[in-house]
Order: sequence, then C-alpha cells, then structure tokens
Amino acid sequence: MRLFTAILFTPEIKKVLTDHIAALKIASRSGNFTLENNLHLTINFIGETDRVEDVKKAMSAIRFQPFTITLGKSGVFRRSGGDIYWLGIAQNPQLDSLHKNLFEALRAKGFTLENRDYKPHITLGREVVLNKTPAFSEKPLQMTVSRVSLMKSERIGGKLVYTEIFYKNAEM
Repeated sequence: MRLFTAILFTPEIKKVLTDHIAALKIASRSGNFTLENNLHLTINFIGETDRVEDVKKAMSAIRFQPFTITLGKSGVFRRSGGDIYWLGIAQNPQLDSLHKNLFEALRAKGFTLENRDYKPHITLGREVVLNKTPAFSEKPLQMTVSRVSLMKSERIGGKLVYTEIFYKNAEM
C-alpha cells in the first residue's frame, strides 16, 4: 500500500484551489491536473508498506495544537516533458514542527523516509506545458489545521485516488 500523511482542506479552500487549477488548464496545452478530491498538503511521504498499524501508532504518539496555515504564492518546479505547478504555504513553525515530529515518530518505528528540506506546497498540475501565463489569484488564504490524515494512494479505473484511512486530531 502506498501511504503518506497529509492535511486535507475545507470545501472553501478546495473551491479556491479548483479555481486555480481551472486557470492553469485554460493556460495550458497539456498536463495532468489534480482532481478536487485529491487536493491535500503532504506532511510526510511514507511510500509502499503494509505496516499500516505502525504508521497509526507513530501518528497517535505525536501531539500538536491547532494552528493556522496561509496558502500563498504559486510556483513551478521545472521538469523536462512538462512542469509541476503548485501553490505554496507561507513559512510556519507549527507546520514545520508537525512535519518534524511525524518524521521522527515514523523513523522510530523503523520507516526509511527521505531526509530533505520540507517545502510545503499543494500540487495543482504535473507535466504541464503552457500556452500562456496562467491568471492566478495571489490573494492569501488561511485555514486552521486541527487534524492530520493518513492517506492511501491507489489507481482505480485508471485514475489516481487518495483515500483517508486514519487521522489524528490536534489537542484541544
């Protein structure tokens, strides 16, 4: 099973993100665009494993308070064959701490994770080739984070589907 931890979005935030994706589609010749139900902010990518219970235990061991994230400016990771377009998250010590604490809890359970700088972003499209510059709204959006989700990634009917299989609530 392919797993990752993530923050899921409110319907209001998803609406704004789908508007960004629509603007990207209009400006593009081609690309693979994120489906509305798959919009998320990855915390830690775990990868292929059948050790779901160990992941749940690692998630259950962390503690965090609710905090607010700010969705910010759009950006691009350049790739041959098409670029990855994303929406960034403003620097946030609570988000960084959540990432680090989950990383350490998963490593303590024996998971091998990539140890690289955390650059939180929301993928809008992959393999995107533009015809023109997309017209994105750069208005910052905020959302309170009060839970982190364990997500399963699978292909169903040729489509990538992300499904929440567990979650950990913030301490209130």
